[in-house]
Amino acid sequence: MHFPVAGIDLNPLIPPAVAFAISFFTSMGGVSGAFLLLPFQVSVLGFDSPAVSATNHLFNVVAIPGGVWRYSREGRMVWPLTWIIIIGTLPGVLVGALLRVHVLTDPRDFKVFVGVVLLYLGGKLALDLVGKRGADRGQAIAEEQFHRAIGSKGRPAPCASPRVVVRRFDAFRLVYEFCDQTFDLRVPRLMLLSLAVGVIGGIYGIGGGAIIAPFLVTFFGIPVYVAAGAALMGTLVTSAAGVAFFQLLARSHEGVAVSPDWVLGLLFGIGGMAGMYFGARLQKYVPARAVKAVLTACILALAVSYIGAFSR
Repeated sequence: MHFPVAGIDLNPLIPPAVAFAISFFTSMGGVSGAFLLLPFQVSVLGFDSPAVSATNHLFNVVAIPGGVWRYSREGRMVWPLTWIIIIGTLPGVLVGALLRVHVLTDPRDFKVFVGVVLLYLGGKLALDLVGKRGADRGQAIAEEQFHRAIGSKGRPAPCASPRVVVRRFDAFRLVYEFCDQTFDLRVPRLMLLSLAVGVIGGIYGIGGGAIIAPFLVTFFGIPVYVAAGAALMGTLVTSAAGVAFFQLLARSHEGVAVSPDWVLGLLFGIGGMAGMYFGARLQKYVPARAVKAVLTACILALAVSYIGAFSR
């Protein structure tokens, strides 16, 4: 099958199969899988025009609802946290899209940028795997109690409820409870982080979720079982804006592939939706450290590959 925007010929069964395999694992950590799907498109498929970022955004829009619905159904969505992420990342994504079209149009430079972002992200995840700091004690306790509650099967549950309860939300603080632990977050810090992540995510075509999810877990001490849904929902909204913005940019950039490859993006999205649904459904049975270990290995390997290719 020929994909005109991407300029490639490909078996139509390959995109959904690849997206399913990636999203099944990454969605457990609150990441759509777009950060791994983009290197696949660039390096394996040879799709390296600015349109690849728009196509990645389209994948997020189609794929993420399955995972978000599952996390919401299980009561593990911190909706105020989701709104903070959306308000911060949305303008950043639009700025990032402009930079991708006007500054980072050379595929070689784009690969270097991707490599640096992945290296930084992988390093943060690796530090989190090495050991917990004292400030993350509440996070560790909540994750352990949640795991025990899921596996109690009729025995007394270790926590009153494995669902999120918001106690306070205003312009300065977000306070919520999860598995008998209280988490107090500073809204301005979250907003600034979301803005910076939005710019990077807009350039990379991932909506920012692949970057903000590990920050929420590592720097803000949010349990991975809670951070996942909010990060995915934030990525969904900002990616929808990214698709629309790239489509508008295409009108003023004739001769340059800017708008998404709709057929390819939908095929990736269908596989990703199934992968995210089952990943979100099974996440509560998988230790958080196991998910982070797999993500860390993948991210660091890709970062070294991209940066090494540029230096040769």
